[in-house]
Amino acid sequence: MNKHCLIVVDMQNDFIDGALGFEGAQSVIPHIEHKIKNARDLGHSVYFTMDTHDQAYLSKEEGKHLPVTHCVKGTKGHSLHPSIEALRHKSDRVFIKHTFPSLDLGKTLEKEGFDSIELVGLVSNICVISNAIIAKAALPEARITVDVLATNGPDKTLHNKALDILENLHVQIKNRS
Repeated sequence: MNKHCLIVVDMQNDFIDGALGFEGAQSVIPHIEHKIKNARDLGHSVYFTMDTHDQAYLSKEEGKHLPVTHCVKGTKGHSLHPSIEALRHKSDRVFIKHTFPSLDLGKTLEKEGFDSIELVGLVSNICVISNAIIAKAALPEARITVDVLATNGPDKTLHNKALDILENLHVQIKNRS
């Protein structure tokens, strides 16, 4: 039996219309909603990652390079977008991460032994790419995909470079024109 997993990366308010929101972030929401519903219909696992910081963010390494306080635990910006949250089941794994990728996600993927993994969410050139690389390291024989319709980034040049790098690492890119 093949095991499949959908990973919804950082679909949090601060990346959509909050502190780090950008034009184009909203456009991925209907595609991700569809993918979550489809995964549920097919009995696939659905995992979520959540970028998580505290009030001391600006004094930490990431905050020194990206000096925009965001995704502070307990704030509206930290929460999943309401329509995505409405599709999350209590039984879904949620990976709280304090940096771009999640090692716990990688360890769980390796333990579960999925045959295919699809990553969707924000931001393509930071958290999506880094978690795709974690997935590839955890399960080098799994089919890993990223759908262009379900990811985006604020810098189109970096977004396209991230997709190029993912393709070079044998991650299949869907719907790329």
